[in-house]
Parts: sequence; structure tokens; C-alpha cells
Amino acid sequence: MTCTLSRKKQILGLIGWLVLAYLAAAIGAVASINAAAFYESLQQPAWAPPTWLFGPMWTTLYGLMGIAAWLAWRERGARPALTVFVVQLALNALWSWLFFVWNLGAISFIATLVLWVLILVTLLMFWRLKRLAGILLVPYLAWVSLACALTWSVWQLNPQVFG
Repeated sequence: MTCTLSRKKQILGLIGWLVLAYLAAAIGAVASINAAAFYESLQQPAWAPPTWLFGPMWTTLYGLMGIAAWLAWRERGARPALTVFVVQLALNALWSWLFFVWNLGAISFIATLVLWVLILVTLLMFWRLKRLAGILLVPYLAWVSLACALTWSVWQLNPQVFG
């Protein structure tokens, strides 16, 4: 059941959730300033996405996350789902620091696994609140599935960098 919110509150809510999502993106981006050059310097699996794809993909995914959170926020009983959403968003922002700045291969990989689980939990909780909110997180879960495999592979292929 959707809460009754004024149009102004709806718009401010949408803006707020998008700002929160893109704030997480900005925190991760600070750690990723030199990520393209660093990433290209690493040995990568043949199936690794091209470097240019990461920016547009993450920009799209953060937008979808913000919209999904807003859709869930409009529903009664959304607080637990939104709490999990915020936790996964924080871990998402932290991952760039773990990988690109601190070069912690094992911890980066574990973080992607935990992030994947948190995204799945968020997706299911959002789905129960508002189906479209859950659906909007499917591309994010798919991309982080790839990120899990890529983090593992890059870590294993570059022990001199990631220990």
C-alpha cells in the first residue's frame, strides 16, 4: 500500500534518494580518480569489460538505485528495506577504496560477495514493497555478479599488486 504523500514531498523524496545514490558514487569516484590507468595496467581476463564501459554503466546503475529506493520509500513498512539499501550503498562506495587505493585483493573480493548478498536481499525486500523497485535492481545485481568474478580474476592474475 502506497503512502499518501504530497507531490512536493514525492519530488523531494526522489531528489533525495538520487542525491544519496550519487553521493555514494562520488565517494567511490574519489578513490577511482586514477582507476582507468591502474585497471589497464593490470593483467585481466579475456572477458573483462573495456575500461570505457565502467563510467556509463555505474552512472546508469546509481540512477536506477536511486529510483528504486524512492519507489520503495513511498511504500508503508519500507524502513527495513531502505536500511539494507543504505548499508549496501555504503559498501559499494567502500569497494573502490579497498581495490583501487588500498589494493586489498582478498578483502575487495569478500566485499563484492557481501555486496552481492546485500543487493539480493535489498532487491527481494524492494520487490515485496513495489515490484518495479525490485526489478530496477536486477541490472545492478547482474553487474555486481560480473564484478565478483572480475575482482577474483584480477586479484589472482596480479598477486604482485594485490598480495
